[in-house]
Amino acid sequence: MKRALVAMLGAAVCVAPIIAIAQQAKPPAAAFKAPRNAFGQPDLGGQWTNATITPVARPAQFGDRRAHTEAEVARLEGQSQANVERGNQNTDPNAAAPSAGGDVGGYNRGWLDPGTQVMRVGGEPRTSFLTTPGGQFPARRGMAGGGGRGALLAAAAGRGGAAGRGGQFDNPEQRPLGERCIISFGRNGGPPMLPNGFYNNNYHIVQSRDAVAIGVEMVHDTRVVRLNSKHRTDGVRTWFGDSIGWYEGDTLVVETINLPQRQAYQGSWENLKVTERFTRVAKDRVKYEFTLEDPTAWDKPWGGEYEFAALQGDIREYACHEGNYALDGILAGAREAERVARTARAGTQ
Repeated sequence: MKRALVAMLGAAVCVAPIIAIAQQAKPPAAAFKAPRNAFGQPDLGGQWTNATITPVARPAQFGDRRAHTEAEVARLEGQSQANVERGNQNTDPNAAAPSAGGDVGGYNRGWLDPGTQVMRVGGEPRTSFLTTPGGQFPARRGMAGGGGRGALLAAAAGRGGAAGRGGQFDNPEQRPLGERCIISFGRNGGPPMLPNGFYNNNYHIVQSRDAVAIGVEMVHDTRVVRLNSKHRTDGVRTWFGDSIGWYEGDTLVVETINLPQRQAYQGSWENLKVTERFTRVAKDRVKYEFTLEDPTAWDKPWGGEYEFAALQGDIREYACHEGNYALDGILAGAREAERVARTARAGTQ
């Protein structure tokens, strides 16, 4: 019996190192290889979403941390889900009207889809889209802060207008493009293409031999990327700029210039160049990287990244048009505010 036991132990001692060596020698999992479409291109086609609770710029409390802890992810996603459940409670049809100047509310939560999950890139839960130092927008040349939209609004404020609001209620042309249903509010169509934190953050990518079309649900926009082409030289600045693209291995590279002024990003438009990279990294994921360059605005290129997720469902038409009936109320309200202001001034004279 003792001899048998010794023999068994000896066999175990001899076998264990062999098993350990075999485990160490196990090859790593093969990297995902994007399937090819009928044209031999990496297949990016399908319907995708970038809805997420991760912001573009990093909240200050996370400092230089690029990734959340899993505990933070659980807390943030739990809060988001709780908001969904709270927002889906039945609306009281007998509720009184809100007080003057109070929150009039909007859509029931069931009609919204700002996202409920933290954005992961390569499985890492990110604190921001931006990959800049601190996850912040870079300062513009000659400005202490990032400038951008705030600087543009400050310039617009000098035009005067209804109730001293910088002319933004003077006529339909002064209203935001999204409100007029010309292009999406926020930056859904891009470039860069960013979620709006509200709803309809969905896309449909279609590839052909000579072009890639990106359908943007918000607000029924379509970006057309001409493949292996050259930028136009006629000076025309179309919505979403002039995009040309090419494939580098499994990646679609898109370069856009000639953005119109109304689509300025962080205060840059005239000399802005945006380079985007779309890479299929899993059956249900497309990595999206964006880089912005404007030597008149920033000292060096900067940008960020995130991953599209496969959309569960099909995109339907977002039926929005420039005759949006809300414009009548907005402009009529501005004229009434002006009338009240004139009457008040006349009463003090």
